[in-house]
Amino acid sequence: MSYMWENFNIKPFPAETIVYRDGVFCPDLSTIENGKIDKNYDLPIHIIYVGEIDGEKKLNIDVNIPNQNVFLSVNIKNKKPAFLNIFIKNTGKNSEIRGHIMLDNYNNLTYECIAHHMSENTGILLQNKLIANRGSYSKLSGTAIINKGCENCISDINFAAVADKDSKIEFMPAQRISSVPDRADHGAAIYTPKPIQIEYLRNAGLGTIEINDVLRAAFMNDFSLF
Repeated sequence: MSYMWENFNIKPFPAETIVYRDGVFCPDLSTIENGKIDKNYDLPIHIIYVGEIDGEKKLNIDVNIPNQNVFLSVNIKNKKPAFLNIFIKNTGKNSEIRGHIMLDNYNNLTYECIAHHMSENTGILLQNKLIANRGSYSKLSGTAIINKGCENCISDINFAAVADKDSKIEFMPAQRISSVPDRADHGAAIYTPKPIQIEYLRNAGLGTIEINDVLRAAFMNDFSLF
């Protein structure tokens, strides 16, 4: 799985895997050949969704067993109009899913994430990052749902973006909470490099294009959930 790191900046670790490339499930790259989380595993489960997409794509994740850790790594780009829906349903008591979602938009991208807590003591934590390239339009929504009777959940959906000045972004966070959670957070921010960072890189001999590449790489690699 080293090519995941080389090509998609996704670092493999000991885990059972479910792999999608260009929106298509790849049983030959997955250790869970049916792509379903239907039993407990000694190792965590790593769902990997990578490549280039266009049109309408959906990823449904159903965690229906207790005490299972699940990690989600998404690294996709689109050069044609695309819609990506990620629907997560967690019914497994004491199960948790942590996700890193990287979106590289060169055209029109609609991204919708729904995180549905359907049992007590469940966790869904999603860190979404967007690179909005020149002339692109990005519409990003995230909805956290905590059902009645599902106390002590941990919910966190946040968005961060680095944007070209000629791009357009819409953030639409939402929460529907019917039980008292341990934590329920939402956030959205546009990343802007500080002048001191740019000056430091310029003094190191980097040109404008190189500085932009370095800052973009730093933004992509600055994840804190794993």
